Amino acid sequence: MRVITSDCRYTNSPTSMRILICALCAFFLFSLNLRAQSSPNSPDCRSAIPVCADAPIMGMADGSGDIDDFDPEVITQTGCLEKGSVSNANIEHNTSWFVFRAGTGGQVGFDIEALPVGGGTGTPTAEWDFAVYGPDSDCGDISNGSAIPIRCNYEVNNTGFTGIGVNPVSGQVGVPNVTQSQNTYDEWLDVQSGEIYYILINNFNTNFDGDPEQFTLTFTGDSVEVDQDTALDCTLRDEFLGLDIVACEGDPDITLSALNSPAGADIANVNWTVDYDDDGTIDATLTGTGPFGAEYVVTSPNSGRYFAVITTATGTPPTVADVGGILITFHGEPVLDEVTIIDDLLASDIHDVYTVEIVVEGNSDYEYAINGGEFQDDPVFSDIPPGVNTVIINDKNGCGITEPIEFLVVGYPKFFTPNSDGINDTWNVKGIEMLTNPSVFVFDRYGKLLKQLAVNADWDGTYNGQRMPSSDYWFRLEYERPEDALVVAKTVKAHFTLKR
Repeated sequence: MRVITSDCRYTNSPTSMRILICALCAFFLFSLNLRAQSSPNSPDCRSAIPVCADAPIMGMADGSGDIDDFDPEVITQTGCLEKGSVSNANIEHNTSWFVFRAGTGGQVGFDIEALPVGGGTGTPTAEWDFAVYGPDSDCGDISNGSAIPIRCNYEVNNTGFTGIGVNPVSGQVGVPNVTQSQNTYDEWLDVQSGEIYYILINNFNTNFDGDPEQFTLTFTGDSVEVDQDTALDCTLRDEFLGLDIVACEGDPDITLSALNSPAGADIANVNWTVDYDDDGTIDATLTGTGPFGAEYVVTSPNSGRYFAVITTATGTPPTVADVGGILITFHGEPVLDEVTIIDDLLASDIHDVYTVEIVVEGNSDYEYAINGGEFQDDPVFSDIPPGVNTVIINDKNGCGITEPIEFLVVGYPKFFTPNSDGINDTWNVKGIEMLTNPSVFVFDRYGKLLKQLAVNADWDGTYNGQRMPSSDYWFRLEYERPEDALVVAKTVKAHFTLKR
């Protein structure tokens, strides 16, 4: 594979050809505007710049981002991001994010090369670090620390290169990261077609001076050598607004940039539109910001699918469109709509199985916990105890978690033990306070009425002051329920056990 870099190297080429190749490289990159463009900085994972392997990408890191991509409370426990060789290194400062989609399976790596300050010929001063997430990691999982980098390096760099694969200057072969090893290359990635990977590039040097610095990102590996145009799915770059974004209400604004498009800086104007309901109908034409209106700022909670159509200054091609657009969805803190009773004493003929479904307002990704138990993705719970229960709802995108919310299930204990130990000493139907005019009647197995129970009364296992023996007992629940504008009397019969 030919790897063209800023110092005009042409790897695997004879030394005698360097001067000629250097000149050709300069002309080639200048005439094609670097093909992949000098990418604007993208300091946040969720607006990572789509990249391709067909030419070096010129990048720049000039800030830590509009939001912190990492939760500082947990990110220090994620392997190589904890600290590198220098104890005062920051995890994320003057960073840039990129994303690529594998077009074919095989071996993929990359070289990050530091460029001289100001484009001069002096020694590069930047020291670049990186982390790679995937396959198919979510930016929310990355930020909260649940997604662990699969490749990374935060080591001291004195070669001007760092990356995955083989250092093109020293020949150093990548190995698994070991903190303070000062090895700047990690192992090759073995990718499968369609997988998506995020790359964080961090400039340690500008932790101290705050000045932006440039680098080149060049992809390598056997799959890239076979075909640079297919190894990484170059159509992802045509989706220049980026991958769909899930955000939380109240999050900082999201800036969409048409400068990430294949048109590069060849922009006359940009037409922005939005489909708020994502139903295929454009709802509004929007006004962009910045030069040529090339950026649009999406504010919370304006969910929708956003599109950009670029008219180029040269007219070739006349327009560049992100046909699929980018879907941005804002989620708020979970709100319980209702607890649907699937099976309880009233809803089913099977009186000893209680099943509920938790229904939430909104369409985010939720998990649920009943009565302080483990969270589960399924909103349906079986074997719910009768009476007062609690549910906690957590938004898995990190947009909030509810306090415990109480709900009632009408049911009865299958047994009770009136032995004055303070546990299951009395019996009644649980949750009947939610019913209209309820009454409970307790009978022995011969049908003799032993007790009529009000809502707030329990049976203690006695009749006329005498303790009843261990046995099965029957009850009848009577209550009223409106149906079709009428009040209908309802009756439920079942049995339970007294144990002594």
